[in-house]
Amino acid sequence: MAMTQVDRPGAGKWRSEGRGAPALGAVGHLDNGFSALPWPECQGQAFIEQWKELGRTSVSPNPFNEDWFILSGLRAFDPEGRVRLATLVSGGRLVGLLPILAARTYHGRPLPHLAGWQHANSFCGEPLIRVGFEHEFWTALLAWADAQSGLSTFLHLGGCPAASPALATLNSVCARTNRAPSIVHREERAVLHHGPSPEAHLVAAASKKRRKDWARRRRRLEEEGELQFGCRDDAEGLESWIDEFLRLERAGWKGDEGSALASDHRTEAMFRASLTGAAGAGRLQRLAFHLDGRPVVMLANFLAPPHAFSFKTAYDEDLARFSPGVLLQLENLALLDRDDIALTDSCAAPDHPMIDHIWRDRREIVKVSIPIGGRLRRIAGSILTGIEGRRLEKRP
Repeated sequence: MAMTQVDRPGAGKWRSEGRGAPALGAVGHLDNGFSALPWPECQGQAFIEQWKELGRTSVSPNPFNEDWFILSGLRAFDPEGRVRLATLVSGGRLVGLLPILAARTYHGRPLPHLAGWQHANSFCGEPLIRVGFEHEFWTALLAWADAQSGLSTFLHLGGCPAASPALATLNSVCARTNRAPSIVHREERAVLHHGPSPEAHLVAAASKKRRKDWARRRRRLEEEGELQFGCRDDAEGLESWIDEFLRLERAGWKGDEGSALASDHRTEAMFRASLTGAAGAGRLQRLAFHLDGRPVVMLANFLAPPHAFSFKTAYDEDLARFSPGVLLQLENLALLDRDDIALTDSCAAPDHPMIDHIWRDRREIVKVSIPIGGRLRRIAGSILTGIEGRRLEKRP
């Protein structure tokens, strides 16, 4: 049975029509074509299995849009089901997916628009698209956005690697459909590129004086007690590891400011569920130093070959004089020895005071806005996004 979506301009909501409108994946097959259904309707086992396969075959890996991460965030932050999963199915296979939201405001202004959905702890907003279906996905998404725009004049996508092949295809589709996408934000993020050994990378990235200082700090930390390093790619002891991480983070400045994961039951639930799901999918790597059995510094990586992502880290601020975060990142350079990892994304803010001294490679992350709707609405969208894009170009 075909699924169609209809929208009344200005309604701000979508609805599905069909004979009973079964949830995508609730049946034993997936109907071909494009759909955008409320995410609670997209949890059937057949659909989830297809989603997992899409995550493994996407033209650009993005664990932040895989099932175990997205669903943990949606259950925590969107229990009412406002977010839709925009999907493309071809030949009974899921070949494209992007969570999407009809937003009423933009940077605090009353400016309705469609947006790829991310929460504050999601560090990549690129859709999952099976190799070879990039043109089909973007074409279908933009055609749907035109029909469903309502009062919206643009589609906003955040957290996209500027050099992504999927983004290059989006630009091609926009040119073919007479749209002028605008990059409205740029930032440089620290990354590691596979090639040199960890030792060679460190020699190139840091001066001899700095390397000697880091070695001295590790020796001093070892003098404080029994220092143990651990690295695991499995789920053994995961629940207690998560408990330790949350306590460690909350004991520091993030706890004081109320921004620690455990400061809000929703972010805590998201973190627990996403790490558990990542471990179940073989996507989680955990690193930690323990001193006399208590955690000093901890790091959770997401592995999505050929990429990896450093998701979250926490450290004991009482031991800050030993630079525990640096010491753990030196161990994390072991990712350079993995032939299946071509790039590791730090997920760190630009100009990060610690990671930028160890990871010298960079990649550009952008936010892009694309005009949608009919001819007049697209003109309005081009004006709005163009103004923002030009302001970005004028910034020093």
